[in-house]
Amino acid sequence: MAEPIRFYFRNAVHEVTGVAPTQTILQHLREDLRCTGTKEGCAEGDCGACTVVVGSLENGELALKAVNSCIQFTPTLDGKALFTVEDLQLPDGRLHPVQQALVECHGSQCGFCTPGFAMSLWGMYLKQEGQTRGEAPTRCQIDDALSGNLCRCTGYRPIIDAAVRMGELPRAEFDRAAVAEALRGLQRSGGTTYVYEGRSFHAPRTLDELVALRAAHPQALILAGSTDVGLWVTKQMRELNDIIYLGHVNALKSVAEQDGMLVIGAGVTLQDAYAAICRHYPEELNELWQRFASLPIRNAGTLGGNVANGSPIGDSMPWLIALGARLVLRGPGGERELALEDFYLGYQQKDMRADEFVAGLRVPLPRADLRFRTYKLAKRFDQDISAVCAAFALTFDGQTVKEARIAFGGMAATPKRAAAAEAVLNGRAWDEAALTEAMAALGGDYQPLSDMRASSGYRMKTAQNLLRRFWLETRLDNPLPQDAVNAFAVNAFSALA
Repeated sequence: MAEPIRFYFRNAVHEVTGVAPTQTILQHLREDLRCTGTKEGCAEGDCGACTVVVGSLENGELALKAVNSCIQFTPTLDGKALFTVEDLQLPDGRLHPVQQALVECHGSQCGFCTPGFAMSLWGMYLKQEGQTRGEAPTRCQIDDALSGNLCRCTGYRPIIDAAVRMGELPRAEFDRAAVAEALRGLQRSGGTTYVYEGRSFHAPRTLDELVALRAAHPQALILAGSTDVGLWVTKQMRELNDIIYLGHVNALKSVAEQDGMLVIGAGVTLQDAYAAICRHYPEELNELWQRFASLPIRNAGTLGGNVANGSPIGDSMPWLIALGARLVLRGPGGERELALEDFYLGYQQKDMRADEFVAGLRVPLPRADLRFRTYKLAKRFDQDISAVCAAFALTFDGQTVKEARIAFGGMAATPKRAAAAEAVLNGRAWDEAALTEAMAALGGDYQPLSDMRASSGYRMKTAQNLLRRFWLETRLDNPLPQDAVNAFAVNAFSALA
């Protein structure tokens, strides 16, 4: 039976009917609710002018996350809470510390981007609850919180100053308990279907419901975080028919260790998935985590969705493939498992039947004989698509390479292993002679394209140089100290710029 969309908004339950399943939250706010504080800048999740905070129940507790409202569909709000810049003012009419800090630090000029910055800062402010008053966030924390917000006027310094200043002002408490209680009253016991003009938005609650829906609607679009699909609507103007939304299937949101593997459900957000894996590979993956898109994108997108999308320039697949991750698919016949690199058959071609969906990933945990690194090359540090993303994972038997696994993104039509380079290294001493041969072999593994991000020649030369950097960092006889490796990297890549 078709049901309305219900979410918590302005201290009350708000019901929505009569809108397209692909109407964005931003459109609903501005066009239907006349809440015009939230702005549209890019309509693709890049500029952050549309940032809002969405609250949901996770394991019975309220979780609040900044997301881009321009690419999130209105039906995904069912059972959740929505907060916009209009919600920041305190009950007595005073400015919230976030707003007051922006005023005091002159963090706004033209003002168009300011609501988005305010909501990203509010999201950080809420995470700091319980900290000692006056304890300033680190610059890294501030940069990460604001990684999804662009400003053309201020140069960011006064906004960063405001991020520090807001914690020095008298604390404004947020009634989490009241919101959580309201959301408990909105939770549904079973799956729901929202229908508008013949188009359906299915929201199952259990794996069994999801399996049945997928079997009944094999042509339906599977929607997870909407960080890519949202652009199909806002930029490509595509009309989407039936949609199956994974966001309420709690069975897909678990992370567990099992038999030497980290098992990550397909519904785990990118932010939570990277947090889990970086607890095991902190030195190898922390920088890539920080540089993967922006915080609002990581708060919404899922690792399962990133893998199912299979973009040749996606940053997750190279390191997953290098580590030997395995993909779990689910369908009416049960589960099947395959190596992640075997999932990608060609550009946008995958080994997945029409009635199947990605259920999760199994990622090997660290071993004593493993040397593993990831590297990302892009024109900007924050929120930029890779020109080249590299991952190297070598296991050793003494001084000899037992198994080499090398994978690149941005070098081929799919995320792809470097079979020829691996063959050169397997069974060899990890020395400069083997390295030199492997670097040359990369020329047979890849024939990269030239595009707006990098030329073919740049991609090949930097891929080879990244392999050398990996050798410098991990060679067993006399590894260079990190500052020397960094100096090599700066010189090698700046010469190619």
